[in-house]
Amino acid sequence: MVPSTPLPSIFVSHGSPMLAIEPGTTGPFFRRLGAAIDARFGRPRAVVVVSPHTSARQPLLLHAARHHAVHDFGGFPPALYALRYDAPGAPALAPRVAALLAARGIDAAASDEPGLDHGIWCVLRFAWPDADLPVLPLALAPQQPPAAQWAIGEALAPLLAEGVLLLGSGSLTHNLGLIFRQPQPASDAPETAETRAFRNWVTERSAAGDTEALLDYRTRAPHAAFMHPTDEHWLPFYIAAGAGGRAAPGARLHDAVTYGCLAMDAYAFGAGAPPLVEALAAAPP
Repeated sequence: MVPSTPLPSIFVSHGSPMLAIEPGTTGPFFRRLGAAIDARFGRPRAVVVVSPHTSARQPLLLHAARHHAVHDFGGFPPALYALRYDAPGAPALAPRVAALLAARGIDAAASDEPGLDHGIWCVLRFAWPDADLPVLPLALAPQQPPAAQWAIGEALAPLLAEGVLLLGSGSLTHNLGLIFRQPQPASDAPETAETRAFRNWVTERSAAGDTEALLDYRTRAPHAAFMHPTDEHWLPFYIAAGAGGRAAPGARLHDAVTYGCLAMDAYAFGAGAPPLVEALAAAPP
């Protein structure tokens, strides 16, 4: 279905794999998000999703006809490994995505390898629990800077008017050293001042459509290197934001923190962002 209003591009924070069995407030948000998208725009034709847990030296399209949940983690409870998410792939969409990237001078490889990493399936199993939405993973090239990720989003922006959702799954903050220190903070620990300052900066700069500041976050955002010792979990934000367009405000959809330092915020970008905000506000809790 092609929506009358283009879909928004979306960035979500996927948190720990334990989200799948301990959803907190974020799992219910993902459920409302999927329902709101379907209700306001119609069920997407497919979702192109970028996660730092599927990475390559260049953008790589995983165009398998069928996907399954990959349990790409260790040391978690057996119940987590028992979860499945067997979703259809979107092989017919891959040439369109590759052509859009090529038109902007961005080379993309392709592979028929199946599998959805936990940054993908832990989100989609809440948003579309029937696993019936076709999924086309686009591997992140984590060595490329924010501006290059933004360019990928700009290249893929036409998909939003074609009924294809563009989803970046990462983490608004991602300093795991703060979580695994001793004593380990509780999941409901108070938010640290550094985390709050970084989250507030992103909200303010996104709402202002301040592309230049966002792209230069490493020097302009408070505590940027502390919140992101490495920035692979932050880079999917720029793909989603790039698809929304320069100077277009970004809207925060979800506001949450776990362990006092792991932000679970979500954002929407583009012409579809305001209608999605309205749809979420009207959705049952």
